[in-house]
Amino acid sequence: MSKQKVLLQPIILLIVTEVLLAAATSAQTQYLTSPPLHSPPSPPGQEEVKPGCQYMCGNVKIPYPFGTKEDCYLNEDFLITCNSTHYDPPKPFLRKSNMIVTNISVDGKLYITLDTATQCYEKSGQLRAGFTNSLALSKFFISNTDNVFVAVGCDTYAYIVGYKKGNYGYTGGCTTMCDSIDYVVNGSCTGIGCCKTPIAQGMTSFDVSARSYYKHTNVSSFNPCSFAFVVQEGKFNFNGTMLWSDYLINAKLPVVLDWSVGNETCTNVEKKQVMNYTCQGNTTCNDLENGYGYRRKCKDGYQGNPYLNDCYDIDECKDPDLNTCKQKCINTEGNHTCSCHKGYHGDGRIKGEGCTPDPTFVIQIVVGIGVGLVSLLMGSSWLYLGYKRWKLMKLKEKFFKRNGGIMLHQQLSERQGSSHETAKIFTTGELEKATKNYHETRIIGKGGFGTVYKGILADGRVVAIKKAKMVDQSQTEQFINEVVVLSQINHRNVVKLLGCCLETEVPLLVYEFVAHGTLFEYIHSTTKSSKFNAPWEIRLRIATETAGVLSYLHSAASVPIIHRDIKSTNILLDENLTAKVSDFGASRLVPLDEAQLSTMVQGTLGYLDPEYLQTSQLTEKSDVYSFGVVLVELLTRKKALSFDKPEEERNLAMYFLSALKDDRLLQVLDDCIVTEANVEQLKEVSNLAKRCLRVKGEERPTMKEVAMELEGLRRMVMHPWVNDNSNLEETECFLGGISMETISYEGGGESSSGFHNMRNHVVLPVSDGR
Repeated sequence: MSKQKVLLQPIILLIVTEVLLAAATSAQTQYLTSPPLHSPPSPPGQEEVKPGCQYMCGNVKIPYPFGTKEDCYLNEDFLITCNSTHYDPPKPFLRKSNMIVTNISVDGKLYITLDTATQCYEKSGQLRAGFTNSLALSKFFISNTDNVFVAVGCDTYAYIVGYKKGNYGYTGGCTTMCDSIDYVVNGSCTGIGCCKTPIAQGMTSFDVSARSYYKHTNVSSFNPCSFAFVVQEGKFNFNGTMLWSDYLINAKLPVVLDWSVGNETCTNVEKKQVMNYTCQGNTTCNDLENGYGYRRKCKDGYQGNPYLNDCYDIDECKDPDLNTCKQKCINTEGNHTCSCHKGYHGDGRIKGEGCTPDPTFVIQIVVGIGVGLVSLLMGSSWLYLGYKRWKLMKLKEKFFKRNGGIMLHQQLSERQGSSHETAKIFTTGELEKATKNYHETRIIGKGGFGTVYKGILADGRVVAIKKAKMVDQSQTEQFINEVVVLSQINHRNVVKLLGCCLETEVPLLVYEFVAHGTLFEYIHSTTKSSKFNAPWEIRLRIATETAGVLSYLHSAASVPIIHRDIKSTNILLDENLTAKVSDFGASRLVPLDEAQLSTMVQGTLGYLDPEYLQTSQLTEKSDVYSFGVVLVELLTRKKALSFDKPEEERNLAMYFLSALKDDRLLQVLDDCIVTEANVEQLKEVSNLAKRCLRVKGEERPTMKEVAMELEGLRRMVMHPWVNDNSNLEETECFLGGISMETISYEGGGESSSGFHNMRNHVVLPVSDGR
């Protein structure tokens, strides 16, 4: 007998045995079910309304506590007007309003449709059509968990003003800009053609309006209108055709309302024990997070309408999704029990002990064969795990090559002979260990493009690890650019790049850890309990250090570097309030034989060089303009963009230049430094900022000139920043800042994505028909 036949015999025996056992088991393991303890009322659906009441209006169910006539609803808040005169099939409306109801859930959700707020312009800039959208409810609440606020347009900013129980609640909104349809991405709502933001909790009414910065004159060829609306999350999918079509003008978009009964908590209403008011029988009571009152719910194992105390038992044995039994299932009140057939033992549950056959000679043979099979499976598992490890290693190699690892390794190797320390290429294991596998407690900042984690390396160094949300494979060169740029910078006022990891799908960057947040947080904080403010000497030093970095990048680096995104949120502060310039992801190396570069415009609104924005020609003077805005922030303690202020004050650079022109400089400067610093020095710095903010780049000074001028002014004012105790007003200014112990790594501030919080106080509520 051949060796192959000897090996095949036990395998054939095993297969035959298993087939016989399977056939015997299937003949005995039919599910046994008992009839339900309580059958649901009939006809179907009528158990959800009171006897004699209308259950359907068109294709929409009207469950109690809602109803279409008196004695069919709980109270007038739950009236549904079923209009069969003007509509076929009939349409339900909330109370006596014109709000169309599309669905009602006994779980506490009511679905309606609303129009959009619109503002349209002719090509000449003449307003063609414009109207707002409002919703006012006397009882129900707009669901903050099921809805979002959306704005659509390429020259658009939109507001939502919300109210809670008739009182002023909040104002929010977002901005969306784009100068070409080429930048618009279908399905994306992140600020280019479309933006969205959550809404506040507890609103009973809101007013929505859409606005335009430039009356759509720059984008009229493909986008004449601005739109804004509240819509159910996941029910609106942005498409570029919406920018020029009439779809959103005529659209009826779904909105979700939260409803409840009563005006008290569950504890209070259960004490009253009033029939048809409290939660009785097979129902439970649940307090609300959004609104007031309470909701009813059928207990586990029951279904029906809890507001009619009509929750009946579910027959789990007949529902494959609820039946947990392996063999026999017996329905009970609110639950079910499991057991095994004769000849089997165990608890009978699929996820429990199951049903095990009682020992027999055949079972013993099967067990013996099973031992051999287990051994085979263990060997196979070992081989499989080895294969998985090999596959994971190959995947890391694939990511390493795709992320430019070979090119980066070669460039870093060429620099190892230099006097500067080169960046290290970390492994995934090192960074996972440093961040406790990226545990949420290690998160120190979140931004629109990713998350920053605090990590502790094996040598004890504390680092910040930048992990992007996603990566565009076409942008690999830009990622390598940031590593190369930072690896060529050796400056005490630049956040040091320690290395990167390329073995993951999304490359990671490892920086030195800067513990005390951003310049934006430091100069714009309004916390009363803060320990520090920014006295003039510190502000001047931070400006001088930042200017020194840019001068170094432009003039002293081996290859000139343009940062391209200078702003107060990209200037970090260490424990000594020393400036550290960060985020070189948008930076560009400038060939020595070129004075300017043609690039796609990148940067942050409020800081962006207007000449660069118009021509797409990037020069070193673009950084000069951005630095000028930061310098004005330090002088005025105002934000680069403030949409909650009058129109003439929204853009800080324009407002500052206007104040200089009208000889109103002292009115816009921060009171704290006006009372502390020499007025002539403030005027000199202000004039320097004015020169940096000139529209034509060729008329701006170089960063080297700016740094030298600031250094000279700083030498003139170097002295202890705290004077004697007699100057109480100055001391109060210094103690009105922020606590550096509470600042995260990433910080806040303006965002290039186009989202802003609004703080307006104008609203026109509309009644819901009560």
